[in-house]
Amino acid sequence: MMTYKEVYESGVNCLKDNNCKEAVLDARLLLEFVCHTNRNDLLAHGDREVSEVECKQYEAFIRRRALGEPLQYITGEQDFMGLTFKTHESTLIPRQDTECLVEEAMMHLHDGMRILDMCSGSGCILLSLLKYSNDCIGVGAELKPQAVALARENAEKLGIEATFIESDLFGQVEGKYDLIVSNPPYIESEVIETLDREVREHEPMSALDGGPDGLVFYRRIIDEARGYLSRGGMLFFEIGYNQAEAVSELLRLNGYIDIVVKKDLAGLERVVYATYVED
Repeated sequence: MMTYKEVYESGVNCLKDNNCKEAVLDARLLLEFVCHTNRNDLLAHGDREVSEVECKQYEAFIRRRALGEPLQYITGEQDFMGLTFKTHESTLIPRQDTECLVEEAMMHLHDGMRILDMCSGSGCILLSLLKYSNDCIGVGAELKPQAVALARENAEKLGIEATFIESDLFGQVEGKYDLIVSNPPYIESEVIETLDREVREHEPMSALDGGPDGLVFYRRIIDEARGYLSRGGMLFFEIGYNQAEAVSELLRLNGYIDIVVKKDLAGLERVVYATYVED
């Protein structure tokens, strides 16, 4: 039998040998996940014995992490906006950067509004908005059926009422909305190969690749959203660090007004939003 500390140290060493950037943190988080413990156990109960079943499960998880599989796909969960979401390789892992999008949308969200989440993925954006508002109606549109199923699971798990539909952008969307939010694919195609291994080899390419200039989905959504926004409705985007000017110009050319760019906690331009007033 190995002790908790010994098992942890073996995990750290394996991850370090395989050049994992966060070897110490990931080894601890995986052990806590397997043993249902917390960060205090390593110091307070490092000499406790770990069962053979737990050891084997931990070793299997460490091997997956050593091969570059993201921690969140191994554990099957990720925290976002104070909520825990189920994760799957069919969708992007919810990121702290995207919380900036949710926070900006919340500042303009009023009770009873209709919200559309375009490219909804795991559902984390829409479900967070619905969790922290009252009597709003939310629809998430997503191309991949596996992602739609995951978003529905997350809604059920969190006890939040929302509708998720399989749709190629606005193809199956009906009605008008007060807010449309979107974190679309926005990475330039030629940049994909330079991404970290965890992202490049494991997260879905369809949720990353925004075409040659990274703006393919912004063009389509900005154009088509005009038919689905209520008068005075607002469109919110997450953007790449260098896309604020280009996305703002697309909004301007399509008749949107009051265009605003917001930075994230790292000081990078992360969100662009605007208002649409029908002709």
